Amino acid sequence: MEQAVKEADRIIIGIDPGTNVMGYGILGVIKSKPQLIAMGVLDLTKIGDPYTKLGRIYDRVKMLVEQFCPDEMAIEAPFFGKNVQSMLKLGRAQGVAIAAALSHEVPITEYEPRKIKQAITGNGAASKEQVREMLKRILAIKSENMIPQLDSTDALAAALCHFYESSKPAKSPRASSWKDFIAKNPNRVQKRTDN
Repeated sequence: MEQAVKEADRIIIGIDPGTNVMGYGILGVIKSKPQLIAMGVLDLTKIGDPYTKLGRIYDRVKMLVEQFCPDEMAIEAPFFGKNVQSMLKLGRAQGVAIAAALSHEVPITEYEPRKIKQAITGNGAASKEQVREMLKRILAIKSENMIPQLDSTDALAAALCHFYESSKPAKSPRASSWKDFIAKNPNRVQKRTDN
């Protein structure tokens, strides 16, 4: 693990926030190829006090940032559900994780769950199990090394989604019409001469 961290040109941490279980995944980019460095979960199910849970999330994310020195963080955005209380709790967990990363000036990008699933499986409605199986293939993870909690693979998927999104070439502005193209590229247009 330490060797992979040293060899990495870039490190991305992915976070799947939650007030009962928070998943994390660390990707190293070595020679433009993503590789798994670490993944796991913070289990908060035995803690009753919601503020103690938030404190533990902050401490764990801060520790991960200090340990792996990520260049960027990808975090899963809360999905919009019918239960407002659940949304508030999830939003707080996400905010605390973001604050921990910001305390070390780590840039953060937020991705909707559908966007992450689309990036990994090609299907925005894929199941968590399908995402896990694709991650195993893409990152060549042996089954015995795969942590069974889906929260950790969701976090790893967020990191891999960010790798894909941030590796795309920048889009160049296109001309809106042939007239615009000719005006902006006069040296690429030959004038026709009638004989």
